[in-house]
Amino acid sequence: MRKSDASGVVRDLWVAGVLLTRLPLPHLPAAAFDRAAQAVWAYPLIGVAVGAVGGMTGTLALFLGLPDAAAAALALAAMMLISGAMHEDGLADVCDGFWGAMAPARRLEIMRDSHIGTYGVLALVIVGLLRWTALGAVLAGGMAPLIAAAALSRGLMPGIMALMPHARRDGLSQSVGRPGAGVAVLAFGIGTAVALITLGWVGIAAILCASGAALAIALLAHRKIGGQTGDVLGAAQQISETAILLTCTALL
Repeated sequence: MRKSDASGVVRDLWVAGVLLTRLPLPHLPAAAFDRAAQAVWAYPLIGVAVGAVGGMTGTLALFLGLPDAAAAALALAAMMLISGAMHEDGLADVCDGFWGAMAPARRLEIMRDSHIGTYGVLALVIVGLLRWTALGAVLAGGMAPLIAAAALSRGLMPGIMALMPHARRDGLSQSVGRPGAGVAVLAFGIGTAVALITLGWVGIAAILCASGAALAIALLAHRKIGGQTGDVLGAAQQISETAILLTCTALL
């Protein structure tokens, strides 16, 4: 690999890390984010890091003698801290907006509101309980399901970005831009590779379930607001991650 290619890979990983985490990464020049749309191929690799931290936290908790449920809760908490709970926030905003109004413009207004409503609270509670319960059931067997779920769910996000138009003229997703099909396929390929390496044949079922979950969110967003936003991407990540963890619970 040429030096320029290697520096480009590092830069893309850096940009993706800044966008998807709250890690104290060194400051990047504004020009680096001109390639934000091309850097989405690295999203699943950021997911590997997020899942690994969550997995190590849960594994350490188990080693110290904490029950499975407590270890799973700590693992999820670690992942939320690293990501700034941005995907959870997107899930809550989507549920509040999609079911809180009839007109697409009003739905987008609700999604932008910093307050959380009943639908958002219910979504966080239900999805959170599903993730916690599933993780508590599989964490004792190793951190592979968590790494696979974090990577594959983030590897599906660029596909939604590439296929769907922006639902509004500003916001995080708009600022990143729409990646090309090749970049989106690469992100999905990396995510699926991680799932297959970590989960074996169960990874095939996880890929199918996660893809179906992400597609369902995309179709719902198309129907409700005519496109995608950063909140929609966050909701897709949460729902597909939950689908992967539930698949692992059923099959591992």
